[in-house]
Amino acid sequence: MARLSYKKPKLQSADEAIGASMIELYHCVDARSFRVLWTLEEMGLPYRLHVLPFPPRLRQPDYLVQNPLGTIPLLIDGDVRMTESAAIAHYLVARHGPSALAVGVDEEDYGLWLDWLHRSEATLTFPQTIVLRYTQLEQPERRRRQAADDYTQWFLSRLRYLTRALADRDWLCAGRFTIADLCVGYALLFARSLKLDHKFSPEITAYWDRLAARPGFLAAQAAQAG
Repeated sequence: MARLSYKKPKLQSADEAIGASMIELYHCVDARSFRVLWTLEEMGLPYRLHVLPFPPRLRQPDYLVQNPLGTIPLLIDGDVRMTESAAIAHYLVARHGPSALAVGVDEEDYGLWLDWLHRSEATLTFPQTIVLRYTQLEQPERRRRQAADDYTQWFLSRLRYLTRALADRDWLCAGRFTIADLCVGYALLFARSLKLDHKFSPEITAYWDRLAARPGFLAAQAAQAG
């Protein structure tokens, strides 16, 4: 199995970043932007981190100047501005590689890698956002227990495919940890925050333990904590 060497990136202060062109990440603790923060740490890339209150469109309105959508993440890399977490992870390993976190087009598992990368958001993270909205974010009179329960079941049913995929391997593709694992790992982190992890299969629980033990994950957790 291929192994990645971990390099601690340099997290620059605002003063240090003045006049320098460097990656900037707008982030909320344990939100989708954690995928990007984790990728930056895994790759050892220098970056400037802006930690915002959640949801920033309501709690930090001046952020709308940077991102009119009011969503996070926002990655700024020179003239590049991106707001989709899985796409940003893909961008970073392609633009700032080569990296073993990517799977090349000439590798057998390239298609599988792309499939998991996009499944991590569209299939595993999206239903959890509905659960979060209708159990925590909406005003009490607008909360919908039925919607939350339905989308919880949607998420849990999709986890069965992940369990099968992990039956004979530690990582999802190419015999190594890649950003597909990282992006799926974020969906599991989200599930833990919603207290759905008691529904994890033994295979997924063991997978989560491997993910959470990575130095890059631990460094990203420390970076967002300040």
